Amino acid sequence: MERSDGRLATVSYLFGAPEAPAEQPTVDETPAERAPDLAALPDLAAPAADGRTAASGWYLEPGAVDESEPDEVSEPEVETEAPALAEARRFLSAVKKDAPAATSGVRFVEEPDTLERTDPAEAKPPVVRKASINALARKGMSSAEMTTLLENREIDPDEVAAEVERLEAAGLLDDRVLADDLVRTLRDRKGLGKSAITAELRRRQVDQAAIDEALESVDVDDELERATEVAIKRAGQLSSYDRTTAERRLSAFLQRRGYSGTVVGAAVKAALGPAGPRFR
Repeated sequence: MERSDGRLATVSYLFGAPEAPAEQPTVDETPAERAPDLAALPDLAAPAADGRTAASGWYLEPGAVDESEPDEVSEPEVETEAPALAEARRFLSAVKKDAPAATSGVRFVEEPDTLERTDPAEAKPPVVRKASINALARKGMSSAEMTTLLENREIDPDEVAAEVERLEAAGLLDDRVLADDLVRTLRDRKGLGKSAITAELRRRQVDQAAIDEALESVDVDDELERATEVAIKRAGQLSSYDRTTAERRLSAFLQRRGYSGTVVGAAVKAALGPAGPRFR
């Protein structure tokens, strides 16, 4: 059905029938019908409470913005640097500014290219020193013995003399100490007599004054006691001989050990006496 305004009348559905869809605007509405109601919009020409108008610029109504003073903004906490790092930064800053206070007590070295360079060959110990130290590492030596050894290496005599003097000053070469050690070792461990000890010290080129001083500790009584001990040990190996042969062999043995004739005779008699071994 049509209404008086030319539109179709609303359709009424029977009970139980599905409702009609919502009425859609017709396409023949005019722009004026779709325009908003301007009367409902605020009057932009009217002044605001503070006297400002839209013509003087945009404004916000009073109370729209919280005009109270903002709270004090706390600055973010800055992590404190370690004292050593802070000190290093201050030092570098002072050095860049050529501050005398910061550089006090600091010694600046020359540029690397201006430093004196050491020849690797000069850093090595000289041949004479290497040879002397290697020799002393094997055994004790007398000054003359060291001199002979270095000269046999075809080393310059002046260098040899300087090296021997250096070793003597350092206490690494000492004929008196060497002589005392040799006398004690040859007498107590090897059972040698005074003449054999003297021959060994001379062979080792020990200074004669040092030899005489060291042999002063060897007296006749000590030598006789040592010779008798050696003879008794040796006599036990001569039991297969007759007494005369045993005496001859034992005497020769003690003489080779460096004992004098008087000491040898007394030691043989003590070793082959009644308490000694029996001979055939």
